Amino acid sequence: MTDNLELIQKLVILYGTKILLALMIVVIGKWLVKKIAKIVENTMNQNNVDPAIRNFVGSLVYWALLIFVCIAALSQLGIQTASFVAIVGAGGLAIGLALQGSLANFAAGVLILIFRPFKVGDFIEIAGVSGVVQNIQVFTTELNSPDNKKIIVPNGGVISGNIINYSANDTRRVDLVFGIGYGDNVDTAKAVLERLVTDNPKVLSVPAPTIAVAELADSSVNIVCRPWVKTEDYWSAYFDITEAGKKALDSAGIVIPYPQRDLHLHNVGDTATQLTN
Repeated sequence: MTDNLELIQKLVILYGTKILLALMIVVIGKWLVKKIAKIVENTMNQNNVDPAIRNFVGSLVYWALLIFVCIAALSQLGIQTASFVAIVGAGGLAIGLALQGSLANFAAGVLILIFRPFKVGDFIEIAGVSGVVQNIQVFTTELNSPDNKKIIVPNGGVISGNIINYSANDTRRVDLVFGIGYGDNVDTAKAVLERLVTDNPKVLSVPAPTIAVAELADSSVNIVCRPWVKTEDYWSAYFDITEAGKKALDSAGIVIPYPQRDLHLHNVGDTATQLTN
């Protein structure tokens, strides 16, 4: 009986100490994990990282470190953790392979939210579509097309292609081409267009507009008219100058030609008869 009590005491001392140390590892480790995750979130908050990424990364750091704490506690109890680690690793690999498309979109979303190639409200062109950015999520980017259609683009497609941000700069150049007839006076046409853009209140004086002969085409002399406007005035200026240019050139007696083709008809029958005779 005495021997049994001594054995029990030894076992209690041996395993009790291990259990106590394992509990201490769990308690202290969990406290440290929370502190580290909080530090990570605060650091990202100071760097103005998007809240969606901040919360996700904070949770990811917390659970990853907590798993290591649990493995350390199990190891302290004398449990072999090598096989457990292998199972966790294999499970993570399987999940990663199954969700590789989603993970690629997530990684692309993180890059978009960090580097900010565009923001909500910008008019952009991505993955072959264009529209105003309505929402930037971790996995997708939502656009509203000019004809009021909602477009959802996976972030993987956004990052893998070209991104054209029409709203990134404060000013844009309006590129217009006016064709005049070969018999019209080029200097007069240029003066009409210069007066037109100068009088337009939406056209900026700096940079100065460019008005020049760009091409001697088949049916017309093409004059480029390239004024600069504020980005938000682009389309209204485009339409206004196009309409006003047509009216101003008409008033100045300058013809805007259209493709023409001269057709020469020969009477084949009469020619053949003459040759026979």
